[in-house]
This record gives sequence, C-alpha cells and structure tokens, in this order.
Amino acid sequence: MSGFRENYGGWYIAYLIFASWLPESRHLYIARKLRNFLGKKIMVACDDTSNIERRAVFGKKASIGKNSSIGVNCEIYGPVEIGNDVMMGPEVLIYTSGHEHSRTDIPMIKQGSFEEKRVIIGDDCWIGRRAIIMPGVEIAKGCIIGAGAVVTKNTQPYGIYGGVPAKRMKER
Repeated sequence: MSGFRENYGGWYIAYLIFASWLPESRHLYIARKLRNFLGKKIMVACDDTSNIERRAVFGKKASIGKNSSIGVNCEIYGPVEIGNDVMMGPEVLIYTSGHEHSRTDIPMIKQGSFEEKRVIIGDDCWIGRRAIIMPGVEIAKGCIIGAGAVVTKNTQPYGIYGGVPAKRMKER
C-alpha cells in the first residue's frame, strides 16, 4: 500500500496528541503544514496542497487529493478516497462499515461488523456541515451535499442533494 509507513502508529500518535489540537489552519499556518506533513505519513495519499483541520479523525486507509480539505472535527473511518478540490464542512461523518443486525436470535452487539465498503468523493464536491455519508457510497464529480444530509446512495454528477435520506434537489 503506497503511503503506508512502517512507523504509522508513531506518526498517528503524534497527530492525535499534538497536531490535531493545534488551532484551525486559518489562524495558524504552521498548524496546517504540520497536520499535512503527518497526514502524508499516515494516509495512503495526501497532497501537499491538502488541508486537514483541527480534531479531524482519519486513518491509514484514507486518501485526499489536491487542494482538498477535511473539515474541523470530521470523522473518516476506513477506506475513503477524497478527490481534488473537495470542500468539507465541520463535523462530517464518513462511514465504511457498520454493525451486523440480520439475526434476531443473537444480540446485535455480538454479531460483529460487516465488511468495509469503500467511499469515494469525486472532484469538485462540497460536503456541508454535519453531513453523513454511509458505507459504499460514491459522491459523483461536482456534487453539493447539503448540511445535515444523510447520503445512503450514489449521486449523479453536478447534483445538489439534501435531506434524510439525501435526495437530488436540483442540478448545479
């Protein structure tokens, strides 16, 4: 896996206990540079022009393209591909897995999780504050996802989506 470092754990710990707590990038440029440096050590891919905001959570299976950002307090779990020129508001949640719940004879807590499903966010997208993107979803190029939307299905290019579950409201 390109971008994976043998000492991934050490870089991630440095990010979690120090860099993630630094001020937002607009207030302290060196914080942006430091989080970007650590993002490159942790993620599959992280471009020099990418921005990882304060308190964002991500892992080694994530990637972020050119001129894209992960917003303040965002949580990105599992394999997530963020394209180029993507804007992400604060507190966005991206899930790639969830709990099994198909059996009723076993408590859900004992059924484990289902296999991870990759999430892809295309180029030139804008993901609004507190949007939630569910496992296996592909956000197509040029989409806008409204604040608070819950995206459960793939989107069409240049669509504007909102609501719970998210529906196409209009086209850009």
